[in-house]
This record gives sequence, C-alpha cells and structure tokens, in this order.
Amino acid sequence: MTAPQTLVDKLWSAHEILRRDDGESLLWVDRHYVHEGSFHAFNKLSERGVTVAEPGLTFGVADHYVPTRGSRRDIANPEIARMVRQVEENTAKHNIRLFGLDDPGQGIVHVVGPEKGLTLPGLLIVCGDSHTSTHGALGAYAFGIGASEVAHVLMTQTIWQKKPRRMRVTVDGATAPGISGKDIVLAIIAHIGADGATGCAVEFSGSAIRALSIEGRLTLCNMSIEAGARCGMVAPDQTTFSYLKGRPYAPAGAAFDAAVEEWSMLKSDPDAAFEEEVTLDGRRIAPVVTWGTSPEDALPIDASVPDPSSEADENRAKYLRDALDYMGIAPGKRLTDIAIDRVFIGSCTNARIEDLRAAAAVLAGRTSKVPGLVSAGSTPIKRQAEEEGLDRIFREAGLDWGESGCSMCVGINGDLVAAGERCASTTNRNFRGRQGPGARTHLMSPAMVAAAAVAGRLADVRPLLAGRKV
Repeated sequence: MTAPQTLVDKLWSAHEILRRDDGESLLWVDRHYVHEGSFHAFNKLSERGVTVAEPGLTFGVADHYVPTRGSRRDIANPEIARMVRQVEENTAKHNIRLFGLDDPGQGIVHVVGPEKGLTLPGLLIVCGDSHTSTHGALGAYAFGIGASEVAHVLMTQTIWQKKPRRMRVTVDGATAPGISGKDIVLAIIAHIGADGATGCAVEFSGSAIRALSIEGRLTLCNMSIEAGARCGMVAPDQTTFSYLKGRPYAPAGAAFDAAVEEWSMLKSDPDAAFEEEVTLDGRRIAPVVTWGTSPEDALPIDASVPDPSSEADENRAKYLRDALDYMGIAPGKRLTDIAIDRVFIGSCTNARIEDLRAAAAVLAGRTSKVPGLVSAGSTPIKRQAEEEGLDRIFREAGLDWGESGCSMCVGINGDLVAAGERCASTTNRNFRGRQGPGARTHLMSPAMVAAAAVAGRLADVRPLLAGRKV
C-alpha cells in the first residue's frame, strides 16, 4: 500500500528522473515556452555550439516587448524590433514552432498555451516568466524559471528542482453575482499575505473554485505566485475536459477519451497530507481592489485604506506610510473616493474572452471618464471579441482597442502609465514602477476596471450590473 498523495505528489513522481543527496531532483519537462526575453538562453546554446534537445516540445511566442499600438510590421523602437527579430531567428534556427507577429495564433504565452491545447493536465511546463503558474489551472505542474535554467531546459529537456511544500487553499460557498476569480485570488492573498505561500505548491479546491470557469481558474493560478507560491494548480474535472476538447494540440477522438480517463486520476487522495491548509468562505468575498504597492494590500471596495497612526507595530506603520505616500492616498480615505487617471484591461491575468465580456457588460451604453486601453490576450480572442461586437463597445465608451501582447502590464513595450498617474488595471502586480516609473496601480477584476472607468474613480461594480447580462 502506498501513502495517500496530493496532486503535486503525483505530478512530481511522474516527472522525477533521479534525486541527488542534497534533495534536488532532475525532472523531465513536457512543454517549454520561450519568448523574446529568452535570447540570453539561446546565446548560451550558440556559445557552446549545441542545438535544442527537443524542439518539438518547445514553443515560442512574441508577447512581452511587442507593441500593441502602431505598426507591428515596422516596429518604431529599434531595440524592440531587434528582440522580435531575434526570437524569429532563434526559433527558425532550432526548428521551434513560433506564434510570432505574423501568426494568426499570436498572443501572450500564458494565453496561447491553454488556448491551443498545448497546456494539458499532467504535464510539467516551464517558461522564463514568473506567471507560468497560470497553466496549473488545467491540472499541470507549471512554474517560471530563470535565464540559466531556460538554457538548461533547451539543451537537456530537464530541470533540477527541490520539491516544494504542499499547501491547499479551500474556498467553499457560492460567491455573489459579479465576483470573479480575480476577487477570489486577491482575497486569498490579502488573507495569507504576499509571503504566505512561500516555497509552496498551492492546490486550490472547494465548491467556489470548482464553480469557476477555466478562465477564472487561469486567473487564480496566475496570481498564486503573488502570495509567494512556487506554483498553483486546480485538479482537472469535467470543466477542464470540456474546455480542452477540440483544441488544436489536444488529443482527438479515441485518444481524447483515453486521455480523459487518465486525467481524471489527477486529484489529491482523500487522506493526503498538506503542510499548510487555508480556508475561506466564498460567500463573504466582495469585489476587491488593491490600495498599496503589493498585491496583499487588498480590501473590499466598500472599505477604507489603513491609517498608519492606528498601527501599533512601528515596522508595519512605516510600511503603510511609505505605501500610501507612493500611491498619493491620504490615510483612512475611502476606496470609492480615490479618483483614477486611466484604465487598462489586458495581460495574462485577465484578457481572455470571458474577461472582455465582463468589462463590456458594464461599459455597454456608457462612457469612460478617463482614457484607457483594452488589449486582448491573443489574436484569436481579439478576432472573437470583434465578431461579438465587444470592440465597438470599448471604442464607443472612449477606450483604445489594441493588438494582443503583454502591453501595459509590464511597461517594457511602449504602453506606459505616466509618472504620478493612477491606473485601474486588470494586471497581476502593483509594485512601484511596474507599469512605468512613478506609476500608481490598483489591481481589480475586468468588471471593476470598467466600473472605475465609468465612475472616474474606484467604484463598486455591483450597482452597475443591475439588470445586465453578465
């Protein structure tokens, strides 16, 4: 008899090749995603005169640096143009499938993988990007790696890792209308802190999690690392199988049926032990926004920002003062009294069709009081949104409709929030300068960003949803 196993135990065992005396294990990699920023790793291959070990298991995208406005064929910034050209040259040289700017499947790597059926339950997936945890929403073991590790995977299709601690986050209870995966994950991070899951593989479970669409689960796992987790995952179920059926790289016909049988076994055993257990009541989760400079600085929209003068711990009080000073917010101010300067709807966190529909449901027939940008997570999603008329809703509200890419999430591609400006954003990080030097970022769901656009300030979306189909 074997001891009960968690989902991560099962995925780890299936990929472990050998284990060293220091506890590090060599793991087989099923999928390796690369992007423009991976050029350092390809340079190492060139220096050594070697090729990619498994080009058929490696997939490239152009997403981080690509412009989402203006010409994408004749990129104005020469440095960005060079990086895009490099990923094209490196993938061509090593016979790697590239979803580049001329490809109809182009998009953000963490959107393209699931969308194409490249991300599948049970796979071990890596990418030189921290938000690779996104792919765990489909029952994969997925995590970000550094530049030297990218080179190692390219050369060997393996990676050395230390097995993470196991944490289970259970969210039970039906969430209220208008509450999304973004609200749930921000509530979790606010509850456990930005280091509350450090070094852990987090499995999300409970009735509120099972009720989420795959899009919602992708958002959840995407932001698991904002609590310090190594990765996040959701056990595959019928929602997963229905999402994957018919996707280009997913098994088809009898092979799909056989895969579903195998995937159905990917769940934690009833008596499996977790080092950490966290429980939240989904019924108590309200629309959440961040007020400070960490994703843990999150509160229900009807709350007020903290007042450092009422904090007994001086270190905590100093953190609050510094965060409020950077954000330009008075202590104790109500969140709904905070005016914004612009909005952004996009990123690997919240730029899928469900996200765009949620924002459009709020914006339809209304006008944004501030400028903003909407950038779909992939070219197919952009086309679908246009077929559904969502782009028209955004444009009529006064927002720009851009091409797909990481865009204003990371501020390295020309899409920036100006210094001192305040942005209501669907992205995953509100760190100082994340969206541009001096930028002030408030994280929230797509519907909440739309509400902020209409109000010109942080606002509760729930009254704006009355009588509307969400």
